[in-house]
Amino acid sequence: MGRKMGNPNEVQVVNIRMVREPSIYSEDKITCPQDAVKAIAKDMATYDREVFAVMNLKTNGQIINLNICSMGTLDASMVSPREVFKSSILSNAASFIAIHNHPSGSLQPSQEDRDVTRRLLECGDLLNIKMLDHIIVAGESAHVYSFREHGELDMLKPRQRDWER
Repeated sequence: MGRKMGNPNEVQVVNIRMVREPSIYSEDKITCPQDAVKAIAKDMATYDREVFAVMNLKTNGQIINLNICSMGTLDASMVSPREVFKSSILSNAASFIAIHNHPSGSLQPSQEDRDVTRRLLECGDLLNIKMLDHIIVAGESAHVYSFREHGELDMLKPRQRDWER
């Protein structure tokens, strides 16, 4: 015999929970790219494949959490805005900093890095969760490239919509 079916109009209830991991970060506030780098670059430099993470921040710049959104290959990782903003929304973050590594040691952003940054800026704008920076950590050297410090966030920022003028 077949499985007994429930009421077809029944709506399933689900719970979504964030689980705490052991903390490795301080309660210092993030006020510039160097603060974010100090908090995470050493850890990002240890990965042997591309890792894309988002650091969620309170309105005062204090770190709420860090979420690894994607773990890829030696030279690529798939970054979905859905995965990036999931932790930001659940954390009630006011802003975030995107951070990923280049295991090759290259410090220069690729066109894909710029495209991802543009998409995250657009999505953050719609969700009212501000993207403060996108930081690339170059391999084991832990040297960094900040999109904000190089003026790229302003160049990639979404243009103002007609109804906002």
